[in-house]
Amino acid sequence: MNIAQETLSDRAHALLRGDIVSGRLAPETRLRIAQLSESYSIGASPLREALSKLSSEFLVIFEPQRGFSVAPVSADELRDISRVRCELESEALHRAIMAGDEAWEAGIVSANYALSKADARRKSGGEADAPDWEDRNRAFHEALVAACDSVWLKRLRGLIYYQHERYRRISLIHPDPARDIQGEHAAIMEAALARNVPEATRLSKAHIDQTTQAVLKVIDP
Repeated sequence: MNIAQETLSDRAHALLRGDIVSGRLAPETRLRIAQLSESYSIGASPLREALSKLSSEFLVIFEPQRGFSVAPVSADELRDISRVRCELESEALHRAIMAGDEAWEAGIVSANYALSKADARRKSGGEADAPDWEDRNRAFHEALVAACDSVWLKRLRGLIYYQHERYRRISLIHPDPARDIQGEHAAIMEAALARNVPEATRLSKAHIDQTTQAVLKVIDP
């Protein structure tokens, strides 16, 4: 693969993953190369490579004679993903708290500040006024575990994050106006900065579980 093709493949992967996680490409949608090529203005070869990578990440499935499609969703899978994410997130956060330095602390504070600004815009004007909220939310959670000393743990955590994020978007269909998500983030941050591993991991698990329960109200009422 040449550099230009690799760049196109990476771009196709990022675009497709974004549309799958956001729900713009709904679960079980058939992913036809010709249609995708027209939509993204990317050639067939980079798209096939991107779809193969997404298949290895379990966001896309491939069936002989049928081709690629967006992975389905189910309540049982969500519960399983949530349990695994809680375990991976807690272990990564634990390791980060033990190894983190002042730069790690500053990264968390900075990411939370940026997220709080987007959160304020979202509360006042809705999702349309905070298009960067999702990116800042992901950046905050990544900052929390940035000092984790296990490369593979962070890789696996990243993989499961996108799986759970795809389900989280479903909860936006019926958002809970009483839930203080930014308050949850602030509490996790404060516990992490205080090096309180039990409290930080407890709050992290509760944060993930609340999201899971919100999604289940939509897909498994």
